Amino acid sequence: MLLQNQHHSSFNALILPIFWRIIIVLPNLPTCWNYSDRKVMGICISITSGALQGLHGVRIGSKFTYNTKSTLQIRDFDLSTSEDLNYPIQQIQKQQSPCPKPICCNHYGDRSVMETIANIVTSLPFIFLGCQAPRKTASSVLYANSLIGVGLVSSLYHFSRGGVRKIFRWADYTTIAATSMCLSTAVSNDNPKLLMAASALVLPFQPLVVSTIHTGVMEVTFAKRALSNRDLRMAHNMHAISSVLAGLLFVFEDQLPQTPYIHADWHLAAAVGVGTCNKLLE
Repeated sequence: MLLQNQHHSSFNALILPIFWRIIIVLPNLPTCWNYSDRKVMGICISITSGALQGLHGVRIGSKFTYNTKSTLQIRDFDLSTSEDLNYPIQQIQKQQSPCPKPICCNHYGDRSVMETIANIVTSLPFIFLGCQAPRKTASSVLYANSLIGVGLVSSLYHFSRGGVRKIFRWADYTTIAATSMCLSTAVSNDNPKLLMAASALVLPFQPLVVSTIHTGVMEVTFAKRALSNRDLRMAHNMHAISSVLAGLLFVFEDQLPQTPYIHADWHLAAAVGVGTCNKLLE
């Protein structure tokens, strides 16, 4: 019992700090303006007094030099703008440094009808695997149902268009992360409660972090059982190969966004890896 508590303490010390380092930064919109070329909050604006006259919170100096074009400096940006006040404000908002966001919808697939069909068809194996997954315990039942949800949400995401597509993209990442949590719990019932609570808290904002942590827990458990059980070695070898292939396809999709059908190939490689995980639940 003492060894088990020490194991949980060391596990918490290594894994949990990752969650507390996650910071969601909100955009810093400029709220303070000043004239006569003095820097305020890293922003320096020189513009004609006529454009600023009557603007709330702005005081115009008595002396100034009229320029046909004004200079707008934002941190490391240097733009040449017109005398219209609305245009510089729009440029300020556009040129702000990007802030970290929970989900970045940068998937470039589904450019054609055929690619969309391929992505939807290759999402269906996850539904089949969820239906075939063992349901011997409550945690394994939860994992099987969540795996079915992955296939359904993935199909809806690839079918969707317009503004709702970003919502389904977030749902796609979130269901995958939730499934990884359910799988790590199903194959290893001694997961620290603090880790599970932190994962549930961070899940809506950083699903990729949750997926990475719990996939790592599952991989360690799979490797340990494969060493002690010869019947799992073939499944583990297949799992390792498919996982490496899926990782490479994930990177290639990001680096070669114009290459068609990479995402569909990633679906197939991931489905093979998930199918081998079902051996752990038998």
